[in-house]
Amino acid sequence: MTVLVTGGAGYIGSHMALALVDAGQSVVVLDNLSTGFPWLVHPNALFVKGDCGDEGLVAEIIREHGIDAIAHFAGSIVVPDSVADPLGYYFNNTVKSHALIRTAIRNKVGRFIFSSTAAVYGDAKDNPIRETAALNPVSPYGTSKLMTELMLRDSAAAHPLNYVVLRYFNVAGADPQGRSGQSSQRATHLIKVATQAALGERSHLDVFGTDYPTPDGTCLRDYIHVSDLAHAHMLALDYLRAGGASTTLNCGYSRGYSVLEVIEAVKRVSGIDFEARLQDRRAGDPAMLIAGAERVRQTLGWKPALDDLEAIIAHALAWEASLKGRATQAA
Repeated sequence: MTVLVTGGAGYIGSHMALALVDAGQSVVVLDNLSTGFPWLVHPNALFVKGDCGDEGLVAEIIREHGIDAIAHFAGSIVVPDSVADPLGYYFNNTVKSHALIRTAIRNKVGRFIFSSTAAVYGDAKDNPIRETAALNPVSPYGTSKLMTELMLRDSAAAHPLNYVVLRYFNVAGADPQGRSGQSSQRATHLIKVATQAALGERSHLDVFGTDYPTPDGTCLRDYIHVSDLAHAHMLALDYLRAGGASTTLNCGYSRGYSVLEVIEAVKRVSGIDFEARLQDRRAGDPAMLIAGAERVRQTLGWKPALDDLEAIIAHALAWEASLKGRATQAA
């Protein structure tokens, strides 16, 4: 049995590939390298450069490698970019997912794990947000992910396909062994950007919005360590292989930190002060996103091992410093 990991040269997908290899499983990584990096792929995983929307290529991989499950991470993830380029996001996240799901069904791959997002909830009225909350995305990014969720739901009703949708809250940190981390220099994730500012790679950090209805006026987010998230995917794979029914699960720690709290934590962990500039709100950002994550614990038996903001930041800082060293060596 072999798992196909789309987007496996990217941030979260590469951690899933690491977890699979660590567990002794056979892995094929498919990535078009538009935002991924081949050096993030574990050497024991087979890497194929290509697009998840290429039905002929995906079908060939399934047949040649005996793929029994697909973990789908490929896609575009920057909320403001989705507001500026909605059609690009619908094509990359929805149209290509349609092609991938169709290819899975045609080639009798009956297990599918989908990388979704808390952005499907939009500006939720109640926090923590549970899976039963209204789905009302406020950005094309969130809508593009929700459309894929709906395609999976309807396809599973019509075909022998079981899936697990994992709705991520804010993913951060890096592999504790230093093998992978958030590597895109264009990343907009707060902890990534703050570590870059701490290490002098940015002149400052922008804080988008200080007038939200939160204790300090900045957005509240539930930060989950990427390795804990990869572990949730591994449990989802075990669940599907054991015959588990299709389900949708939130992934978070059920605790929120504000933007200003995260900035102060990064300064504390790094021992470095840096400038934070207050800006207007950014389009598509809800005030608060905190996971109601009881269901993932009950369904998969998931128990986070790295639920600590300072540990998340320390791993992110170590990874950012290693990237800085890599760039220096390349120069």
